[in-house]
Amino acid sequence: MILTDLTNRGAMPLLEWTLAFTEARHRVIVENVANIDTPGYRTRELDPRSFQAALRDATRRRDASGADSPRLRATRQVREAAPGRLEFRPATESPENLLFHDGTNARVERQMSQLAENAIAHQLAVELVKRRFDGIMQAIRGRVT
Repeated sequence: MILTDLTNRGAMPLLEWTLAFTEARHRVIVENVANIDTPGYRTRELDPRSFQAALRDATRRRDASGADSPRLRATRQVREAAPGRLEFRPATESPENLLFHDGTNARVERQMSQLAENAIAHQLAVELVKRRFDGIMQAIRGRVT
């Protein structure tokens, strides 16, 4: 079906994965902030650089093979549980040579910075998906703006 081809090819699956990643990363960061005062708590993290590298690899392999949709190779933090559905395993962050008196490594400033960075990435992916669907709707209606 043409609608399936439009949504499964190109950037759409990658954008969906990006939205799933930023949502999962947001939950991890919020959990870190919620536990900022918990003695002995170690922050957890989903690494955006590792995820982006996995996306690049999936895109290259899809382009080289001519497959309809990309397949993500499992990494330490993310794997494709079923076609199009990702599972995430946050890693415990290293203390960066800094542990506070209560045994934690959580710094609220760093968490807020990561939250802002993640929100920007999420908003960008949402906007790109919206533009993609707006273009499809214009084609369906037969209008060009």
